Amino acid sequence: MNAEERPASLEEELVAARKEISTDSYPMSIGELTNLYRDGELVIRPAFQRLFRWDSDQKSLLIESILLGIPLPSVFVAQDNEGRWELVDGLQRISTILQLQGLLTDPHFPPLVLSATKYLKHLEGRTWAKTPNSERALSEAQKLDIKRAKIDVKIIKRESSESTKYDLFQRLNSYGSPLSAQEVRNAILVGVNPAFVEWLQSLARRDSFVQTTALPDKDVSAKYDEDLVLRFLWLHRATDTSTASLRQFQDRLEAEALSMARRHESDAAELERVFSETFDLLASAGGANVFRKWDAQRARFSGGFLNTAFEVIAMGLGYRIARRETFRTDILAAARELWEQEDMTTRFATGKATEQRLSLMLPKGRVLMALH
Repeated sequence: MNAEERPASLEEELVAARKEISTDSYPMSIGELTNLYRDGELVIRPAFQRLFRWDSDQKSLLIESILLGIPLPSVFVAQDNEGRWELVDGLQRISTILQLQGLLTDPHFPPLVLSATKYLKHLEGRTWAKTPNSERALSEAQKLDIKRAKIDVKIIKRESSESTKYDLFQRLNSYGSPLSAQEVRNAILVGVNPAFVEWLQSLARRDSFVQTTALPDKDVSAKYDEDLVLRFLWLHRATDTSTASLRQFQDRLEAEALSMARRHESDAAELERVFSETFDLLASAGGANVFRKWDAQRARFSGGFLNTAFEVIAMGLGYRIARRETFRTDILAAARELWEQEDMTTRFATGKATEQRLSLMLPKGRVLMALH
């Protein structure tokens, strides 16, 4: 067996994997990090900044910790090709510090007004500077204490691969973070192509998509609408829909998302054409009913949004539109036929894994939505 045929040893895998990521680490004061942000050398992408969602008590507890000298966890940044640092992990902490100083550009986050904490009851109502609405500013000594407090900064150097940066962000945010899969995805995609993320979000806000999916507020807050858009953009044109090709579905979706972000400028117009035409047709044909289950006994659609119906109806129709082939326009009739098929009860109800379900539903939709 020659070297090319011999399976890699653990040590060889370690050597290869370590080449994928290059890091550095050193402590910086809050004042230094603040200056980097002011100078545009520490970047918080707009789509990432919208994930900032600590409440006033959580923010005040962080400031209490800084004032008491309690060490803060490390923050992670990724160096871009221009040498700037893009925030990868530590959004809540860094954004709180910037909001306290009145430096966040997002109008949803005015300068922070602190709340009383367990050890510092007199933080109540305190601000960084005196304002017409607040005369209870922190003292100059207290502000210097904050500026001089240290945070350990882990730097992912620019020679590291994008996929490795993505994987690192996922891992960091699996340790107790409440971010959804799509929020994590967006946070790293903005470092690849922020225009792609803004575009993805604009598709999720399209009236016809909102009308047909009719997702509850909690799902929209967790960016599940954007997750569905991303799934549609990939799967409506997937050439291989076998279970094997869809295995480790979340990893595949993330890889496809990165690929789409890189090709955004060349692919966006055609993808938007297919997306818009598909959901405009679905909205005009039946609105939210197209993604609900048909209740034959009551002769009506009932319940809420179902992934199964989305995968069959939307992706089946999108497949035909993308290929510029004829398709059915009696969409509600097609939706009823879907649920009247004998295999739908067992296939729908047995809780199959995502890749198993998709390998069944995607081909079904392509046949169902064809004009016979």
